[in-house]
Amino acid sequence: MPADRPRVLVFDVNETLTDMTPLADRLEHVGLPGHLLSAWFAGVLRDGVALTLAGGHASFAAVAGDGLRALAAGAEGATDPEQAAAHVLAGLPELPVHPDVPGGVRSLRAAGYRLATLTNGSAGTTRAVLDRAGLTDCFESHLDVEAPGRWKPAREAYAHALKAMGVPAGAVLLVSVHPWDVDGAARAGLPTAWLRRTPRPYPSTARPADLTVTAVSDLAARLVVG
Repeated sequence: MPADRPRVLVFDVNETLTDMTPLADRLEHVGLPGHLLSAWFAGVLRDGVALTLAGGHASFAAVAGDGLRALAAGAEGATDPEQAAAHVLAGLPELPVHPDVPGGVRSLRAAGYRLATLTNGSAGTTRAVLDRAGLTDCFESHLDVEAPGRWKPAREAYAHALKAMGVPAGAVLLVSVHPWDVDGAARAGLPTAWLRRTPRPYPSTARPADLTVTAVSDLAARLVVG
C-alpha cells in the first residue's frame, strides 16, 4: 500500500458485506438442497462474466433467475421453477450484513474515508440491505454494473466507479472477498484489499492484494491511524 493511501474505499457487496447464508433456507423452502447455494452463486458469476466476455449483458437478477429455474426444473419435488426463482431472489434485499461490517464501516467513515459500493448485483438491493443495517448514510454512492453494461472484473466496471466518485484509479481502494474481483481491480490500476473470510488461500495466478484483512473492522484498524 502506498504511503499516500487512498481516501476512497469501494466495497464489493455480495459475500463481502452481506451474509448470503440465509438464502440456503429459501432454497430448502422451494424444495432444493441448501448446500446448492454456493454452486448456484458461483454459476451466476460464471454466466454473468461469460456474457460480458462475449459482448452481451444481462442483469444479476436475470442471470440468477435463470440459474434457479434450471435447478428447480431438474430437481424432483421442487416448487414450480418460476415460483422458486421468485422466492429465492426476494431474499436478496433482506440479507444481513456480516457482524464485523457495522463497526468497521462506521470507523472508516468517522475517520474521513469516502465509502461507496460496487456490485454485479443491484444498487437498489444494496441500499435496501444497508438501510436495514442502519448504514446507508455511511456510503456516498451505491453503484452497480448496469450503466457500463459490463460485469466485474471487466475494466469498464471499475472505470464506472472511478467516474462516479470523481477520482483517479490510484485514489481508490477496492475491498472484496473475491480474489477475481481483487485481480480485476488491480489490473485496472486500483489498490486493493482482500477480505479473507474463509481459510481458503489466495490464488497464485491472481495479482496479489495490497492488503489482506480478515474483517471490515480489521481493515478499519489498519487504515484508521491516530
